[in-house]
Amino acid sequence: MNLNTAVATGSLAGGSATLKPFSLAYPAHLTARQRRGIYEAQIRAFVEASDSVDLEDDVLADILDGFEDFDVGEDVSVDDDGGPDAFHCSALMQPRWSPTEVKRMLKVLKEKGMSVFVKDYVVNKKIPIPELLSAFDIMLCEELQKKKPATLQYFLKVALSRELQMRDRLTQYNTVDDAVELIRKAQRILVLSGAGISVSCGIPDFRSKNGLYAQLKEAGQYDLDDPQEMFDIHYFRSNPAVFYSFAKQIYPSNFVPSPCHRFIKAIEDHGKLLRNYTQNIDTLETLTGVTRVLQCHGSFATASCLACRARVPGSAIESSIMSGEVPVCVTCAAAETQRRPPRPKRKRKSGGSKWDESDEEEETPTYPPWIMKPDITFFGEKLTDDFEDALIADREQVDLILVIGTSLKVSPVADILTHLPHSIPQILINKTPVRHINPDIILLGNADPIIQHLASELTWDLPPPKSATLQAPQTINGRKRSIREPQPEPQRVGSSHIWLYEGAEGGSWLEDVRAAFEEEEEESDDDIQEVSPPPPSRTPSVAATPARTLGSSISRSISAPTVRSAASLKASSKAPSASPAPVHTAAPSKATARDTKKARVR
Repeated sequence: MNLNTAVATGSLAGGSATLKPFSLAYPAHLTARQRRGIYEAQIRAFVEASDSVDLEDDVLADILDGFEDFDVGEDVSVDDDGGPDAFHCSALMQPRWSPTEVKRMLKVLKEKGMSVFVKDYVVNKKIPIPELLSAFDIMLCEELQKKKPATLQYFLKVALSRELQMRDRLTQYNTVDDAVELIRKAQRILVLSGAGISVSCGIPDFRSKNGLYAQLKEAGQYDLDDPQEMFDIHYFRSNPAVFYSFAKQIYPSNFVPSPCHRFIKAIEDHGKLLRNYTQNIDTLETLTGVTRVLQCHGSFATASCLACRARVPGSAIESSIMSGEVPVCVTCAAAETQRRPPRPKRKRKSGGSKWDESDEEEETPTYPPWIMKPDITFFGEKLTDDFEDALIADREQVDLILVIGTSLKVSPVADILTHLPHSIPQILINKTPVRHINPDIILLGNADPIIQHLASELTWDLPPPKSATLQAPQTINGRKRSIREPQPEPQRVGSSHIWLYEGAEGGSWLEDVRAAFEEEEEESDDDIQEVSPPPPSRTPSVAATPARTLGSSISRSISAPTVRSAASLKASSKAPSASPAPVHTAAPSKATARDTKKARVR
């Protein structure tokens, strides 16, 4: 049961008639200007959240309905003159949920997932969505409480997605040895892989400084407002020639699988692979012999007609791809030829040399609707049901998560970690940090050397590619190299869980991490010299508990920029400015600022 199903059954219509209606009213002392400020700030926050949660055009229109008359260009301080901020009005309202109840709800959400949470609290217990939102410190203003069920559903998705992104790191895992031991003991490893594992094969990744999008932007030879339009389904339908003029550069041909692909195969050979979710379209996992692989974004292995949906082997359009031509569906083209009557001959005007305008041929589109498209999932297309079905099944079995060579920028694959139990250990292997997730061990650098080091520590030999015609590289600088040969030792960042290998990039983020841990070590040394502190209070201070704000979750958006329809863009133009309404807060103390910095870099 998911949110869409709940809406279809009427479970999200605002609760059951047997329940007392839940309503949060504005505090009586607020002025009209302050109420307008809260309303405006909440709309802004929810519209901004569309970067990470899908926002349908009709839902956006409903959010903005009744707000168009307000002058959204003026920033209104919602905390001005003692008024509450955009969402955290709990200090002025009677709390509905006890801390124990909120803790129980978060456990269900983070361990069982969003679908189970919705089924339990919305469908079975029939708790109105505005009331549920108050448990997550989101106090809907009166205007938004009255919105349609689909809009309330969107508000709940935003709140739940924010909470699912807030994973607490498992602090018992910190070292490379811990990573090796986790892999050695695991029995059902879920591998989430991206373009970074194929870079050494000669296939560019997408988002690095030398990646595909950077190359497209620098070349400037394609008529693209944004490099991502190359893989946008709406743009493809209107101008497929742009994609096919470039497709041969990413078409999988004569590429040799990397050590990363072979490591995934080794995991499977040891009976430990639950599933490999790959975002790549190069099919190198299959070439390596991996069987438990799900190609989340499709591949060149097959192609389909945009009109009749007939599917053919990818080899049927290979010649067109390599020559930069736009392939068409043979079946549809033949049917059109038989259907269309012979064209009559055009006649001249009597006494004239020009053709009669009434007899001119009608202008036809540049490309027919029966274009063949590789079965790659473009921006604007939904993933197959296989993806969701596999994820539902795997979340109940997984005991270790490996994220290799991906920046996790594109939804819904980028959201996989939020739908898996937070208690499952996570290891990140990537060239650059992935700031919006909180893995337990981070191994930064080129993926191949990291994988070779792990394989050496595990005493695993990496299997050769499945194809007998392909041979994995065995020499470096003309010298044969064994996978068990000693590898360069990684460098640890302070006393953290972050380790640097060859090719690691981190910039100012790494500097912040290093500084934070050095400061922590200095404080630990100082604490040793101090007398024993008084015992801590049994009741935690409210001020010591970090507030969960909607704005902070939005700033950690993980989705790629979504290419939206013209109607959606038009509606978005009516939305309030993206800048949040200012909230006046007291200046943090030095200790609070230091703790905030550590939390951020971890």
